Amino acid sequence: MAKLEQAEAQRRVAELKAWTLDGDAIKRQFTFRSFPDAVAFVCRLAFDAEAADHHPDILINYKRVTLTYSTHSEGGLTAKDFDGARAADAIAAAMART
Repeated sequence: MAKLEQAEAQRRVAELKAWTLDGDAIKRQFTFRSFPDAVAFVCRLAFDAEAADHHPDILINYKRVTLTYSTHSEGGLTAKDFDGARAADAIAAAMART
């Protein structure tokens, strides 16, 4: 998977809600109702990440989860990072409805 040019990465991140460019990565913080909800989100995301063979950096701080996506093997952002971001958004949205 090829590394995206900076302009393309900026275009793609603009299409995502609440994600920001952070150097050669994209980042978003999610806030949940509780610590167990935050951990449940990470567990659900882990299965998607494993299936896609693309894993974010994850920081859990009580009921906040910060995800950082970057394709380390390519030295920056690829389409896989944006696919992962959309998957994380979908999981968080589904959890908010329950």
